[in-house]
Amino acid sequence: MGIQDKARYAARSAGAAAATYARSLGKWLLLAGTTGALCGALGSLFHHMVEIATELRTENGFLVLLLPLAGLLVVFLYRRLSVEGVGTNDVLDEIHLGRGLPPALFPAIFLATGLTHLFGGSAGREGAALQMGGTVGYQVGRLFRLDDRDRRTATMTGMAAFFTALFGTPLAATVFAMMVVSVGLFYHADFLPCLVASLVSFGVSLLLGVEPTRFAVAAPELAALTLLQVSALAALCGLVASLFCHSLHFFERTMQRLLKNPYARAAAGGALVLALTLLFRSQYYNGAGMAAITLAVEEGEAPDFAFLWKMLFTVLTLSAGFKGGEVVPSFFIGATFGCAVGPLLGLPAEFAAALGLAAVFCGATNCPLASIFLSIEMFGGQGVLYFALACGVSYIFSGYSGLYSSQKILYSKLKARYINIHTNGATRTSVDGGEFSAPEDKK
Repeated sequence: MGIQDKARYAARSAGAAAATYARSLGKWLLLAGTTGALCGALGSLFHHMVEIATELRTENGFLVLLLPLAGLLVVFLYRRLSVEGVGTNDVLDEIHLGRGLPPALFPAIFLATGLTHLFGGSAGREGAALQMGGTVGYQVGRLFRLDDRDRRTATMTGMAAFFTALFGTPLAATVFAMMVVSVGLFYHADFLPCLVASLVSFGVSLLLGVEPTRFAVAAPELAALTLLQVSALAALCGLVASLFCHSLHFFERTMQRLLKNPYARAAAGGALVLALTLLFRSQYYNGAGMAAITLAVEEGEAPDFAFLWKMLFTVLTLSAGFKGGEVVPSFFIGATFGCAVGPLLGLPAEFAAALGLAAVFCGATNCPLASIFLSIEMFGGQGVLYFALACGVSYIFSGYSGLYSSQKILYSKLKARYINIHTNGATRTSVDGGEFSAPEDKK
């Protein structure tokens, strides 16, 4: 083959490759744009619904007295729509295993979360966001007749887009959706579809009146002593995150064992949360708690043991079968813990509250990069090195616990070793198929 022939062959090959890339890009831009627009609109509707439910409960305090009844309605709704037992772990399993998601999950989690917030359950929004977004993305993938592998990417685009619609953090949502499934595995091919869906969703949510979650936080100048203080707080935040995750899973198992009937479980859990609310004579710990988070981060004010009480309220609510999410409660727990403990370590209360929010979120989700991006988008770029350090330390100290039992941690947190475990699991499978227990990392 002569030089001219080789040149023509190379040109044809390059042209064919460019055409393939262009078709793939066009496919994902269309799918991600469609998913982002749908999730932006539906996420905005969901956001406003939760806000209205919260305002109604705040203005009509008697509604919390009906919380046990609301629990019965949630169980009935899920049974009626044939999605009982389906949740965030099933969305992660779709990405892991391609098991699919039922369309009825969307209306079920939408309405059930509204009931939880209207009647005073302690829960967030993002668990619902991941489920609704994952369902939308999966169904759009089916509509586009994608193969199994691409439908998993489509599911992630929906997760990222819906998360963005609620919090206004497109970069954090993109990385979170990609990394929460399998910690240590990052498919770069998924980045652009998730980012495009997030950006479209962000634009739509702004048009529909959803304000991004932003806080005014002042960070101290970089100093060695402050780095040590931040590290100490972050280590404690990792332990708090682990306590939250273990408590949640322990109470879920215990309530299912003691009260096998889901109606009885929902009524009992609702009654316990109601009793605690009446005991405190306040609804400070009910709902998502965004007002308390803002007070801690921007004013440096929070009761000393607020993080423990919020943890108890949330654990009881979600273990009983109410719907919502765990991430905003983790924000509450982290912000109030940092606000209370930070000054004891010599840190300003407001700054420590912001650090605590990011660090506990990181420890509970095992997503340090997403947590760093979250801190940048929520608090601004000032002090990013402190937030990065806090997330890194918390990630280590939270161990192998996590909010989602279907989440996989592929590599040891202490050494570059493949372990491939599920969070909160008793045994871990090594790369060669053998099993080993938790102390393995100490060897």
